[in-house]
Amino acid sequence: MINIMKGTKDLLPQESYKWDFIEREIKEVARLFNLHKISTPTFEHTELFLRGVGDTTDIVNKEMYTFEDKGGRSVTLKPEGTAGVVRSYIENGLSQLPQPLKMYYETPVFRYERPQAGRLREHHQFGVEIYGADTPQQDVEVMMIARTLFHRLGVPAPELHINSIGCPTCRKAYNEALKAYFAAKQEELCPTCRERLEKNALRILDCKEEKCAAIAAGAPSVLDYLCEDCSKHHEGVKDLLEKAGIPYKVDDKIVRGLDYYTKTVFEFVVENIGAKSTVCGGGRYNNLVEQMGGKPCPAVGFGMGIERLVLTMQSVGASFGEVPSPDLFIANIGAADAAFLLTMQLREHGVNAECDTMARSLKAQMKLSDKLGAKYTVVLGETEIKDGSVKVKKMADGTEETVKINDLAKYFIEKKD
Repeated sequence: MINIMKGTKDLLPQESYKWDFIEREIKEVARLFNLHKISTPTFEHTELFLRGVGDTTDIVNKEMYTFEDKGGRSVTLKPEGTAGVVRSYIENGLSQLPQPLKMYYETPVFRYERPQAGRLREHHQFGVEIYGADTPQQDVEVMMIARTLFHRLGVPAPELHINSIGCPTCRKAYNEALKAYFAAKQEELCPTCRERLEKNALRILDCKEEKCAAIAAGAPSVLDYLCEDCSKHHEGVKDLLEKAGIPYKVDDKIVRGLDYYTKTVFEFVVENIGAKSTVCGGGRYNNLVEQMGGKPCPAVGFGMGIERLVLTMQSVGASFGEVPSPDLFIANIGAADAAFLLTMQLREHGVNAECDTMARSLKAQMKLSDKLGAKYTVVLGETEIKDGSVKVKKMADGTEETVKINDLAKYFIEKKD
């Protein structure tokens, strides 16, 4: 027996309708906000993530699935969605399209990390990427996209936490302040954070080690080091959130786990799904397009884990819609071929019909119909074929109605209408 690999999970038939429901709502939110779908490959050149994600991040240092292909090239399974979208934006000349360019994706991502609630080594993300606009309005619209999806999925609005981590200009002074603060406590830091102290002190704020997190709690606030432009942008975001009536909390320790963020960063947080409480995170990355070889272009977006979203919905008792079931189950007595052909004919007319293909007894067929949750059943035998009509039984209340076999498709289409 070969078992599933650690940190991965099968999506089983009895659970897939939940994902289908979420994906339908994602598409509707995309329609409301004029987002267009973009898909990028599951694997890219490793250099893309080294340059895009940042070589001081845990993702690059500890979590990437990297291998050498048969051509000797270093290849990495995508650990996040943004770097690939930026590459595509530049490579395909998407800056020529009307700006801001508003995109979304649904993609698997791969990270070699300790599996936790809703975060697996292979998990799936819904992400939003908006390129071209550098205004507080665009930041808030991105937050409202996530908030709208939560509302449509029946999740009471998670708590919105925001911060600004400034731009390279003002962050230089902040990094110096962090270095001075953490240097005095260097011996108490974990080995990884001692390395970060020299390379990128900001990353220490993102450490998950308890002792490092406790030290980081007393670190200087980035908000005290923002330049005039970054401070004005941050105040604009807060002002617009208040005008829109969206509650928020300023958390000056949010830095997110990726080096490319600038100015606004944010998270949506819930308290009841286990190991981690962040169900959505994102922010602004104004320098990433240029850093990856394109012309300067502001950008903002977020990522949201589908597995974690399912857990969140389950934890609050949200509905995943109706469990899919056949409109009609056609049982048969000695007329298996006729039942099969009628089933196929009904499907061609858009009716969700089902029949037995395992030569069951009539009693066993009716049990199957019940297990499948069929809304209606008919029994087809020689008598019904000869008469050209069947009795359609409504399973909810047991009522029956005689319908011509040739009119069955019309009968069920009218019921849907």
